Amino acid sequence: MAAHKNLSAEQLRALHSGLVIPAHPLALNSARQLDEQRQRALTRYYMASGAGGIAVAVHSTQFEIREERYNLLEPVLRLAAEEVDNARLTRPFLKIAGICGFTDQALAEAELAARLGYDAGLLSMGGLQGWSEEEILRRTEAIAEVMPVIGFYLQPSVGGRIFSFDFWRRFAEIPGIVAIKMAPFNRYQTIDVVRAVCYSSRRDEIALYTGNDDNIINDLLTTYRFNVNGVSVEKTIVGGLLGHWAVWTQKAVELLEEIKAARQSQSIDSAWLTRNIEVTESNAAFFDPAHAFAGCIPGIHEVLRRQGLLEGTWCLNPHETLSPGQAEEIERMYRDYPHLNDDEFVKNHLAEWLD
Repeated sequence: MAAHKNLSAEQLRALHSGLVIPAHPLALNSARQLDEQRQRALTRYYMASGAGGIAVAVHSTQFEIREERYNLLEPVLRLAAEEVDNARLTRPFLKIAGICGFTDQALAEAELAARLGYDAGLLSMGGLQGWSEEEILRRTEAIAEVMPVIGFYLQPSVGGRIFSFDFWRRFAEIPGIVAIKMAPFNRYQTIDVVRAVCYSSRRDEIALYTGNDDNIINDLLTTYRFNVNGVSVEKTIVGGLLGHWAVWTQKAVELLEEIKAARQSQSIDSAWLTRNIEVTESNAAFFDPAHAFAGCIPGIHEVLRRQGLLEGTWCLNPHETLSPGQAEEIERMYRDYPHLNDDEFVKNHLAEWLD
């Protein structure tokens, strides 16, 4: 088993200050083989955009990379790690590896990520529908022995499940949990997680991140306040670990900095509610809830293709394509909300990222 690696004090400060962490896509050529040049270019784009990390081998990277016929898990993790290490950034930049599967598989993936120099693992709890909450907690404890863990509350419509408040309270007590990404796309379940962390003895050690693509700005603007045994405890969602932020990333970084300033000055006006709807509607075009999220990965690819970062929208699964009308919806987002895209930034740097 790989030696356990903790986040440095500098990395922890950055994580708790709030970061833009894109979920890293997979670059393929027309033969549906790994396009190493463009895979590296994507990582360079995220670093240049000012993101605070990347999450690799997650849903946006396509879970099929783990299948024996593709055998892409290690190559994809390695490429991203090499690019980050070679960049020698003077600021913290977290390398986060997606981890999934039953305990043996999850442990093997965590050990691989640790060997490749990843800082933390985003632990999926999808595909465990038959497991008890107790069994899932034991699995989490095992992974946290290998590397720092970011918990992940995934919406049931794409393979997740609903967990109890007590589950999240016990989850937060596990040493090695450094953050939780909340993506149930549900207000009730999001509140459960925040309240559970507030009730935990480790509440100051866990950073909360949004994965709720349908409510990104509101999540980041809200201060949660709970009465915990007679004491008022507050917690905020400090940043985002999002597939949505795999595109238009430089604008996402600007947005998060604006939100931080608004939180600091406590000058949050109703205009933010309108901006939240703009971001949510653009997410609907990318992620395709109109067709039960069938086009969510090709939707991300289509934006990156338009910018020149990807050659096409190909996925490992040939049946995973843009849904009817999805390209037109993305075009409408460009027309209706031009201030949200970072096309000019990409255009100015694309050649150097592809070099």
